Amino acid sequence: MTRRDFFALSGAAVVPVTVPAARRKIPSPAYRDYSRCLPNFLRGLAAEAYARRNGELARLTSADRVHSRQAWVRETLWKLAGGMPASTPLNGRTTGSFERPGYRVEKVLYESRPDFHIPANLYIPAAGKPPYPGILFQLGHSPNGKAYDSYQRCCQGLVKLGFLVLAFDPMGQGERIYYPGTDPGRSRLGSPDDEHTVPGRQMLLYGDTSTRLQLWDAMRSLDYLASHPLVDPARLGSTGQSGGATLTMLLGCADDRLAAAAVMSGNTENIACAGFNPPGSTDDAEQDFAGSGPLGFDRWDLLYPLAPKPLLIGVSNKDFFGTYSPSYLASGVEEFGKLQRVYETLGHADRLEWASTPLPHGLSYDSRLSVYNWFSRWLQGNANRIEQEPPTALEPDAVLRVSDSGSVVRSFGSLTPFAMNRKRVVERKPADLARLLGVEKPPAGSRFSVLGRVPSGEVDIEAVEAASAPAVWVPAWLFLPRKQAPRGAVYLLLEPNGRARWHEGELYQSLAAQGHTVCVPDLRGIGDLTPEVGRGAANYTRFHNDEENYGWASLILGKPLLGQWVTDVLAVAAALRARPECQGRPLIVAAQHRLTVPAQFAAALDPAIAGLYLAGGLVSLRSLVETEDYRTSFANFVPNLLRHTDLPEITASTGARNVVLAGAVNGAGAACGLPEVQRLYPAARVLPEAKWDMETLLQQ
Repeated sequence: MTRRDFFALSGAAVVPVTVPAARRKIPSPAYRDYSRCLPNFLRGLAAEAYARRNGELARLTSADRVHSRQAWVRETLWKLAGGMPASTPLNGRTTGSFERPGYRVEKVLYESRPDFHIPANLYIPAAGKPPYPGILFQLGHSPNGKAYDSYQRCCQGLVKLGFLVLAFDPMGQGERIYYPGTDPGRSRLGSPDDEHTVPGRQMLLYGDTSTRLQLWDAMRSLDYLASHPLVDPARLGSTGQSGGATLTMLLGCADDRLAAAAVMSGNTENIACAGFNPPGSTDDAEQDFAGSGPLGFDRWDLLYPLAPKPLLIGVSNKDFFGTYSPSYLASGVEEFGKLQRVYETLGHADRLEWASTPLPHGLSYDSRLSVYNWFSRWLQGNANRIEQEPPTALEPDAVLRVSDSGSVVRSFGSLTPFAMNRKRVVERKPADLARLLGVEKPPAGSRFSVLGRVPSGEVDIEAVEAASAPAVWVPAWLFLPRKQAPRGAVYLLLEPNGRARWHEGELYQSLAAQGHTVCVPDLRGIGDLTPEVGRGAANYTRFHNDEENYGWASLILGKPLLGQWVTDVLAVAAALRARPECQGRPLIVAAQHRLTVPAQFAAALDPAIAGLYLAGGLVSLRSLVETEDYRTSFANFVPNLLRHTDLPEITASTGARNVVLAGAVNGAGAACGLPEVQRLYPAARVLPEAKWDMETLLQQ
């Protein structure tokens, strides 16, 4: 029942009330739309990267400038990936074979690095005259790797058309599952994307990447293919779909032996693109290039070193809402035009083509025909169009296995990416922490903007905000005691779920009622600063609207989320010191769980922070590298960080200030023993439980 219905039934008259014009003024809202701060900050970074790259591409008006750009792209890829590894013996061997009408399949095994095994199927034509053109077939993110149905069909189609084909399992797929469950052929992580990204995050801490690992696997696989006695090394091609297409882009950038390539529904979308939709087209670890934005490097740059060799770009038109971000097709079409001008400058516009399918993400029949025709034209010199795929017959997964167990780890004792990264030994080198983290210093004269002030029992509460970075304001509650204790402190509390405990009788007001000033901010991505959901298909935008993807976007655009958090803490600390009631009183930063890491870095960069209380925080970054099934926020990962420092050293650098670690946890999220924590933090006070209450904080 509406109010009008109620009055009508009760017999009461509804009398309109006229408000004098002078009294109609309603104050404008004091709060900002904080959900746009982090997205807008990244939009600014993306716009700068987009303009920087476009400026460089506009200069590609001659062959010499194109060649210079190609060399820069290849050099930059290796720089971002972690450097080119040294070549070691492949130690190739054949573990079995079988014959089918028109071709033979050999089950081969080789090592891209010592004891790092790659299982592959080699499809050899039974007809025609060798040497054959060779095709490296790179797989998308299929859990069963080279046995996936449409990938089998494409390999069989190519071999029947006279190509010698090598299809190998990438890391985390097929016989290379590195996080097995009860079945060694199935990952306990849930998907190949996780098999790539879980070790990929750990590699970042040492300056390595799963990009480098997968690219090197592809290059060594090309070594194996090119050296086969039945292959013509002057007629080598690479193709793949989805993640395999992206690997083909990586290979074409790093290895000039390819004579032609076909990229089928790969990640042909730039991060820094027109209409950037935060957090952007972040993907699994090998496809995200940390630090590329400030360099003006993006995914489409991978294709430039191929020019003017024949290159086919195949896309699924449904991918802009079915698989990738809303910018997928628009970015691809725009970038294709830029690459097309490069092919024209080099005098071979006919060697670059765009092919599309209306079907969903997959290597469908029509897409396979495009691959056949492309390689037939450019590697075999055939002008006649192939209108029908040669007959194919799928093999059971077990028939294609190179190992007897379905696992190269179990059958051949292969290393895993985690094991290789864990045993890495590096020499620590000093670094500028602020630069490493991308921290921005608070602007001179930083002060809170007061948005409102209300009484609440024995305290006054102010809603305040502090300017932190371009387009970023940090909202906070400021609890001011009516009677400040003689030895009252200023507490800056960092809660991982936002500043929610503001009610009467809860932590913030209770602590302030004891005579202490209490400030509780939300940091970027947390609480009121949780980013708005971007535009596009819900199944994509909702999935990507999390801390992990914003962490990747921040790394790519050159501002790690950890550094953004530290910037926010420093901005709030500076604004607190400007308050008259806070001057001359010790500033204590207390943080919980994942926010203990930015608290430690903030204390190292701000000598005015007098104390740290760290509840349930990570004991060290090294423990993440040593833990296969680690549990922590990706926001606290920064490339190369462990090459320079770790959390115990960071905390020690704060000097003799009061530091308390309560309930510290290891990389698995399990409680650490007190002796171990005390060994790592000899000057700190160590407590067994991660308490977060007034009594514990008052002991700080």
